[in-house]
Amino acid sequence: MKHSGKASAAALKLIAISGAGVLALLLVAWLAAHIGSFIVTQAVTLSVLWALFVIFTFYFFRDPDPLPPTGPGLVIAPGHGKVDTIDTTTETDFMGGECRRISIFLSVFDVHVQNAPVTGRIAFFKHTPGQYLNAMRADCAKFNENVLIGIESVDPRETKVGMRLIAGLIARRIVPFVSQNDPVLRGERVSLIQFGSRVDVYLPMNSKVKVQLGDRVVGGLTVLAAFE
Repeated sequence: MKHSGKASAAALKLIAISGAGVLALLLVAWLAAHIGSFIVTQAVTLSVLWALFVIFTFYFFRDPDPLPPTGPGLVIAPGHGKVDTIDTTTETDFMGGECRRISIFLSVFDVHVQNAPVTGRIAFFKHTPGQYLNAMRADCAKFNENVLIGIESVDPRETKVGMRLIAGLIARRIVPFVSQNDPVLRGERVSLIQFGSRVDVYLPMNSKVKVQLGDRVVGGLTVLAAFE
């Protein structure tokens, strides 16, 4: 499947960089061993901490294969996390006005690869720089760095579905895997947000929401809404 392995590659890059730094410090510690055991002890401690970092990094960048359900008119969750907002809002850049919003909070323990909620074409792509407020705030999209991806669905045809990837207090990097005019399949990997973050989904007013506040959803699997 497209973009498979990109999250693992990002994890390996971080591990390689941190590993090179640790090896350099270990070399310095070995050369300076005559100064005393203190530096050696610190190097051992650092090695243990780095090993824990490696374990956490592989855990954080895990990338399970999506299992999108079949059926007409389904909108699936683009991210893993907790639904903490279901409301009506106004999104003018892509949706063109009033729409439904389902907001999903991703903690540092959730999978951070995002999936396409519908099959269609990337009809809109906009990156907005901003702050890095706590992503637990449902209104953080007004202030934080974010990427708005608009998809023109083929089921129903030409229906607009938007998803906003929002950076958080710890998440400082949004890595899109798609660009404007790219075709996408329901469940396909479309982005990665590094560390805690939020994903907003924008839907037309005629959509039927299938989740409730507090629900835990699985990206690429859970049905958020449907067009009936």
